[in-house]
Amino acid sequence: MALTAVSIKNAKGRAKPYKLTDGDGLFLYVTPNGGRYWRMNYRHLGKQKTLAFGVYPDTGLADAREQRDAARKVLARGDDPAERIKLEKIAAAVAASNSFKAVADEWLVKVEREGRSAVTMKKLRWLLDFINESIGKRPVASITAQELLIMLRKMEGKGRYETAKRLRSTASQIFRYAIATARAERDVAADLHGVLTIPKVKHHAAVTTPKDTGALLRAIDGYTGHEITAIALRLSPHVFVRPGELRHAEWTEIDIEAAVWSISAEKMKMRRPHRVPLSRQTLAILEELNALTGDGRYLFPSLVTRLEEETRIGKGGTLAAQLSRLDLIVLDELG
Repeated sequence: MALTAVSIKNAKGRAKPYKLTDGDGLFLYVTPNGGRYWRMNYRHLGKQKTLAFGVYPDTGLADAREQRDAARKVLARGDDPAERIKLEKIAAAVAASNSFKAVADEWLVKVEREGRSAVTMKKLRWLLDFINESIGKRPVASITAQELLIMLRKMEGKGRYETAKRLRSTASQIFRYAIATARAERDVAADLHGVLTIPKVKHHAAVTTPKDTGALLRAIDGYTGHEITAIALRLSPHVFVRPGELRHAEWTEIDIEAAVWSISAEKMKMRRPHRVPLSRQTLAILEELNALTGDGRYLFPSLVTRLEEETRIGKGGTLAAQLSRLDLIVLDELG
């Protein structure tokens, strides 16, 4: 007699385990403590075998019957359903090990071993964390260009066009690595080339004459924003380094006695150590800054924040944005 929802619900534990049969090998195994387990008996190549389909009520009657019917179809083809289930579990495990995140983590180890700077690694991890939220668990070989585009459009929807571009570029590197390691056959990020919005970039005129330089320095001296940012702006013309290198300057790198700033290779874009001579005026600015941040690690701790902020600074953020605003003041001075 076929089982019903009521008969299953009313099945109570007895002194010994017992079975409630449903048909075609399916039965409910009831333990003395009241546990109810779906099982299926079958024969394959003359041997009696049993399949487990889950625990009631997590697995309901309809689901158990569906699993039984699927197993019977496998048997009808002459295969063993237990072996088929094992193969499916192995395939699932392989797919998990070949997920986008798994491949990305492996790639990160490779590029870090190649000597990428700590700052670059931090940026890459932030970008990949964002990608992994959307497609990290998906098998890298089954991800489509449309899936990737949906994720990138979300970033574009926030007006973050440059970040969307970097996300696509980073994803492309992961797909290419997956191809090289035989876990994917195509770089779907490459299919999105030319699809993303390219914002119009406003280029500012270079400061190339003494008159322009004087106007810029006066504009910096007249800056009335955040005190730490103001000092960073005043220091910039004296050290001639990239905004990111200035932003991550540490007090341990500054030798006041020798009047030199030693930047490690891992912080430099070209991955070569760099020494910056410090003038008397520069040392005076550093002495002023030391009174504000000298008890910490960074010269400009308020500019060293989470990676999303770091990516913004120097690419249209705090330092670069303030310099852009100073352009307007310089233009006013120059008439």
